[in-house]
Amino acid sequence: MFKGLTILICVLIPLISNFYQTKKISYDFSKPIVKDILPASLQEISGLAIIDSTTIACIQDENGILFLYDTKNHKIKQQYIFGLNGDYEGITKVGELLYVLRSDGVLFELKNYTTKKISVKTYATRVPALNNEGLCYDSINNRLLIGAKGKINKDPLNKDLRCIYEFNLKTKTLNQKPLFNFNTLDINLFAKMYEIKLPKRTTKNGKVVEIGLKFNTSEIAIHPVTKQLYVLSANDHCLFVFNINGNLEHIEQLNHTLFNKAEGLSFYPHGDVLISNEGQAHQPTLLKFKYQP
Repeated sequence: MFKGLTILICVLIPLISNFYQTKKISYDFSKPIVKDILPASLQEISGLAIIDSTTIACIQDENGILFLYDTKNHKIKQQYIFGLNGDYEGITKVGELLYVLRSDGVLFELKNYTTKKISVKTYATRVPALNNEGLCYDSINNRLLIGAKGKINKDPLNKDLRCIYEFNLKTKTLNQKPLFNFNTLDINLFAKMYEIKLPKRTTKNGKVVEIGLKFNTSEIAIHPVTKQLYVLSANDHCLFVFNINGNLEHIEQLNHTLFNKAEGLSFYPHGDVLISNEGQAHQPTLLKFKYQP
């Protein structure tokens, strides 16, 4: 029975893809309009938030330091300590506040972050995921979204499950029920349907096999114009685009050289986007792409 079903799916996928096309996005991710080499102190840049037309706030995943980077003069203009050493992975702007996400789910609320009188509040969200890297502000619903990088807790039944949670900014509490549940099996089926090349590896016997997309969330952001949810997966070198209902609409494969390890994502109000890459064995970069609706 299952063999016949598998054959049927293999036959139907190319036929379906001839009639339906994945929704395109209005960017050319092969041609950044700005490519900035970041300073060595941001070698491990893990998140960014746009403050204004020439300033971004950055964090890196080893120290509790907030960096304010001048995109016009290409230099760090201010930096402040807000926490102890730790794995800081996400940052987003909410009005006059900044929120920083540590991988264990703890949120840091930063006030007066452009002065030496920076004040910090912490919130233990108790998000069920073991490792969290995505953070963005949903202005329509006055909440933060937290994207889990991997599976939820240690239950092997959750190995294919990826979740996004919501943190209510009014009550400062986390809804323990995920806002979105994504399944890597569904994502890989979508990829096959639209003939997206899946990662491969060579076995000990020399056989080349597809390993599929892992969909390990490294950053999330809501598009200011379309309201779509953008999800980066650095390990897959892919950008995933979902509609407001959490339905996958597009997978954009990113160049491995240009996007060494994409972990930061933030939109300007008109739609232009910034993506930052950790340096690893290379140099950390900040890339800007023009929105062309």
